Amino acid sequence: MTSQGSTVVTAARDRARWLQPAVVRRLRSRALAGRISLRRPFAARRAEPSFLIIGAQRCGTTSLYRYLAQHPDVEQPLVKEVHYFSSSSYLRGESWYRAHFPKTPPGPTVTFEATPYYLFHPLAPRRIAAALPSSKFIVCVRDPAHRAYSHYQHSVQRGYESLPFESALAAEPSRLDGEARRLELDEHYDSHAYKAFSYFTRGLYVDQLRRWERYVPHDRTLVLSSDDLYTSPAETYGKVLAWLGLRAWEPTSFDVFERSRAVPTSSDSTRAALVDAFRPHNQRLFDYLGRDLGWPT
Repeated sequence: MTSQGSTVVTAARDRARWLQPAVVRRLRSRALAGRISLRRPFAARRAEPSFLIIGAQRCGTTSLYRYLAQHPDVEQPLVKEVHYFSSSSYLRGESWYRAHFPKTPPGPTVTFEATPYYLFHPLAPRRIAAALPSSKFIVCVRDPAHRAYSHYQHSVQRGYESLPFESALAAEPSRLDGEARRLELDEHYDSHAYKAFSYFTRGLYVDQLRRWERYVPHDRTLVLSSDDLYTSPAETYGKVLAWLGLRAWEPTSFDVFERSRAVPTSSDSTRAALVDAFRPHNQRLFDYLGRDLGWPT
């Protein structure tokens, strides 16, 4: 059996394993909705997030979120990914968003959230700039060829994707055709395809950062390499804290938090073609950042 066939078989087995967690997620979602309803009348008393992790998906955002959430001067929201600025939940209003955060505390304590979809969603930069004019933003990036396959694994395991990786990449342009424009024109629209099947397009980081910079000043956004986060976690974490204005502190360990299980890797030929396709876009990113992240160009 080919690696792609093996991937799809593994995905079918994993779907059964996802059924029970899916039930748990629905129950948690209902409980969360109840808590938010109780908090909304008093939302004005709740803290505004001082910073957001806005992307990119499958680039170490969960690990960074966990490290920051452990800091003694940081309080977590009700959920890691609020998705307020990147879904029709935006129409629920600011009180719905603020209800996710703790009460405004005395002293230096701050709060935050981490929704990796914000960087990719076409409306999120404008919405966030208007709602959070003084907040800071963190973007984690990763070799886009690795990120693309990790994203594919995630979609397979969630039961969203049934195509082999090569076929999914080939289908991406047609799947995403017109979706960004529809999101821009219809604030009630949530695009499953734009989130689940954007394997290649989400790796075009420089285009997303340039769109972001049209609304948010450059000095309020920190771009991190996930390689640095994993190979030098203490040093990278220290830089993040300094940039956020938080006091130096370290968790007891820098574990890697991965939200999906691994499935078989893509074929060598697909991997090579993907690496080649990303080369010019990697170079554009390095030119934009003024530093080389070590990916193929």
